[in-house]
Amino acid sequence: MSSQQLTSTPSQSILNDRWDVVISNTIVKTGLGFGVGVLASVLVFRRRAFPVWLGVGFGLGRGFAEGDAVFRSNAGLRTVKA
Repeated sequence: MSSQQLTSTPSQSILNDRWDVVISNTIVKTGLGFGVGVLASVLVFRRRAFPVWLGVGFGLGRGFAEGDAVFRSNAGLRTVKA
């Protein structure tokens, strides 16, 4: 007969891990949007500024959307069945 011990993770640790994922994803997506915007600005739009800001906006939007999905997921949370 083997007994398994369930180790509980503090909620603060789960929240910190989620924030780390969200912030890193947002920084990466914003950087990619910036890079695509600069390339589009130089190659297509004759060095105008709007593609850069549009790319940054898309990157921030994707980071926000993925962060919302991370915080809404139940992964790592304990569920109690009544």
